[in-house]
Amino acid sequence: MKKTLAACALILMIGTGINHAYAENASNPLASVNNTDLRWQYFDLDGPERNDLYADGAYMLTPKLKFKYELHYWDTDVTGSSESDWESLHLKPIYFPKQGKWGAWKYKLAIGAELIVDFGNEKKGIGSGSDQIAPLAGIALMPGGGLVLVPLVQHFVEYDGPDVNQTAFRLIAIQSLPNKFWGKLDLKVPVDWEHDNAVPATVEVQLGKTFAPWFGAYVDGLLGIGGDRPYDWGVGVGTRFNY
Repeated sequence: MKKTLAACALILMIGTGINHAYAENASNPLASVNNTDLRWQYFDLDGPERNDLYADGAYMLTPKLKFKYELHYWDTDVTGSSESDWESLHLKPIYFPKQGKWGAWKYKLAIGAELIVDFGNEKKGIGSGSDQIAPLAGIALMPGGGLVLVPLVQHFVEYDGPDVNQTAFRLIAIQSLPNKFWGKLDLKVPVDWEHDNAVPATVEVQLGKTFAPWFGAYVDGLLGIGGDRPYDWGVGVGTRFNY
């Protein structure tokens, strides 16, 4: 309960009183933006189901330091009965040490780390039961024409709870479209060293529209890939508030 109250208070503090520019697309985790997204995603777990309701946002502490956060609430019947509770809090500082141009391509380097605090509801089928730390590195590449490519690598280990040892490779492509639409492709290929090098890969597609400089909305389609997939398929919707 103390973790939950602290997490809610933190999200409210960060999500208010912010006034910055909103030029880049916040679907890019390396974008220099301030935003709060309210999201719902549904996952078919090959029989059981899961609904993930969460806040997903970011705040630029300085021009080179970004702070991302997520707060997740799950509703699932994975245990055989319907259960609902808080799942996890994610806190992720990201530092941009350098940006510039390689020929015609713009780039932005990024390093950071993610703190994942589990709320201890794994007996309900909610969360992993592990508090984790996950360093990351990536680069945003902008070749022009409204396209952004973001390769990332991140390694997850537990500092409390069941063992976690996973390296995740990720490739994001975001394309600006006419009439203030955008499209996103997000491929995630983790390698789970704790479970016989399993590869629970997924792909997500997103179509969104910016209705005003401060507001946008989008829909998601999600698909698990391969025999180790964490879910079969999913859908989602989100609203975005830029500050």
